[in-house]
Amino acid sequence: MTDADGTNVDRRTVLGALAGVGGAALAGCSAFERESDAETEQLDDDTARELAERFAPTLYFDSREPWFPTDPRPYESERDGDTVVDGFDALEGYHARASDGEPPNPAVFYHAVAYEDSPLAAVQFWSYSAFDQFTTNFHWHDWEVLHVFVDTETDEPQLYVASSHSRKVPNNEFLDPDPDAVPRVLSELGSHSSTLSVNDVPDRFQRVAVEDLLADITNTAIEGIEDLAEIPLAYGLPRDEGSRLPYVVPEYEGAPLYDHEDLPSVTRDSLIDAAVTVRSFDALTSPPTDLPARETGLVFDHRERAGDADVAYDLVPTADLEHITEFSGPQLSFEFAVPDAVEDAVAGHITATGTPWSQPRYENPAADISAPNHREVLADRYDAIGDPAPINTVVSEITAAVTADDAPTDEGLTTTATGVESVVLLESDPEAVPTFGGVAVVRDVPAGDHRLTVNGAGTAPHSERVTVADGGATTAAGVDGEIPLVARERATRLEVGGEEGDGELAAVALEDDFAGRLYESAVEGGDAVYVHDGGAYTTEVRDADDEIGAYRINPDPVTEEPVRIDRPETGTASLASFVAEIAAETRAAVAAVEPEGDTDDNGSSNPVTGLERALAAVADAASRAAERARAGDRGNADEQLEAVRDRLERVGERLAAAEEDMPASLSRATEKRLEQADRRAEQARASETL
Repeated sequence: MTDADGTNVDRRTVLGALAGVGGAALAGCSAFERESDAETEQLDDDTARELAERFAPTLYFDSREPWFPTDPRPYESERDGDTVVDGFDALEGYHARASDGEPPNPAVFYHAVAYEDSPLAAVQFWSYSAFDQFTTNFHWHDWEVLHVFVDTETDEPQLYVASSHSRKVPNNEFLDPDPDAVPRVLSELGSHSSTLSVNDVPDRFQRVAVEDLLADITNTAIEGIEDLAEIPLAYGLPRDEGSRLPYVVPEYEGAPLYDHEDLPSVTRDSLIDAAVTVRSFDALTSPPTDLPARETGLVFDHRERAGDADVAYDLVPTADLEHITEFSGPQLSFEFAVPDAVEDAVAGHITATGTPWSQPRYENPAADISAPNHREVLADRYDAIGDPAPINTVVSEITAAVTADDAPTDEGLTTTATGVESVVLLESDPEAVPTFGGVAVVRDVPAGDHRLTVNGAGTAPHSERVTVADGGATTAAGVDGEIPLVARERATRLEVGGEEGDGELAAVALEDDFAGRLYESAVEGGDAVYVHDGGAYTTEVRDADDEIGAYRINPDPVTEEPVRIDRPETGTASLASFVAEIAAETRAAVAAVEPEGDTDDNGSSNPVTGLERALAAVADAASRAAERARAGDRGNADEQLEAVRDRLERVGERLAAAEEDMPASLSRATEKRLEQADRRAEQARASETL
């Protein structure tokens, strides 16, 4: 993993940069370009109140949630003539008031506007929490919003939009909800990211329809990756969908936040439950497997219809808060060390949130419509809403690289679904987003070259260059839209180049014998990637002239030393040397299981012995081809490569005859290596560079 200059990026630098997850939500609006929406005007008090009481949502919280919607006014103070809410005052005051076990001052704030010359109106429900703690993101104060778009002529709701983490991640939205139903919001633990519940199971999130159970969102499906073609593009509620999210503890001035002298009412138990918390991402040797799943806790509802809810909240107009000019708080840091420069770069994401009334979506709720299909429908219905513009999207499925059962021990991999969510950083923006259900989606990405980095608890970081086309393109990151991560306890760092070689290195790819291609990225000068030490790899390099080279890599699970290709070369010599090496490696493996004797009972050559000798012949011819190529003798190099081709065909014949006398795993490995050798031999013959 390298930065744009080809220099190594320290792991903690990556972790520190990931602090930005969810930070763009603080800005409070979608950055999607679109046609202009009409101006809005505030609804009169009676109409606004009527809409607010009708659509006031029922709120469902995680059983481990420490910060519930509250009124921030008890914590306000005067500073230089302005009314502010200080982070220390809010957090300390909230927990002091909650000492009796009851959520203090439960409240939800509403704001309603109508679009000019249009029957379309929107009522917003803003929920304030004293603190936000997430997987690598935390800040003083937190505001979340639910937008309900209503046609004032038909008196029917048109669209629900519930805010998620970031403008880069689509919000959770539902088109044409039941006019007689009360909106329900499921709040994510700690971060308070909001998703919707509209079907018959009120406290669970359903991403796709199942039999008679309606999906809770109507966002369009993910495009660009076949395996994800049916998955609606929205953040959802990962811990309610079988995934795990590890949380971290915020720090201030070198100590955990709960140890600060100005927070006497705040203890370790005041923060997210330790059962779902890790000390740091890089302290784990493998992804955590014991994080508990989401369980429903308290249910909040509007006081006028609280019914069976656990807590009744007050419904208050946001106008009563607009005298507050700032929600402030000093910069926080991580419980584990990261460079100061990195923390400063993401300070806006670990400090405090802004005021809702300073955000564009406050006056224009349509600015928060993130699903193009929903904006398109509203634009067709109402002239006040502008048409959607094309949105560039980067998508990938995040998986785990593990050893394959059908491969020889520590000589082959496969990929499998991961149950722990990761964090994705688009370093060139910079902004980071969490995955949902193992899916990484970054939207509204400018066209051009970017570096995408993925990190997770207990895994080695992955980083690659991604080129994003314009015009609403969907770019699949990774290989065919898949990025496999490696547990830190099995990760070996592979370093390629970085020193002046015979040509300019332009791209690096990595293939495992069993899992196939796992990594490919454009590079500048050099690259580094973490590989699973239980794999057997072909490292492919390309230069600026698109000439290819290949190197065989077999990490040693015992050593922690990185594997390095110092001066990668491309052309015939490199490729022929690779064929010689993989043939010799396979010959040694076959020879190790060769039965005693060179002949069978009939005096014929033993099939395994015949295979071993055929592989030795390939290695010999390929070595000679490499020698001739390095000497600049193309004619003799090509002649030896023709011999390699003939001998590889003979290896295939010998393998078919010997399969019954060999372990099945070695037979499969030999077949896969034969395919790799044949492909690289063809490339050696076609190469213009010796």
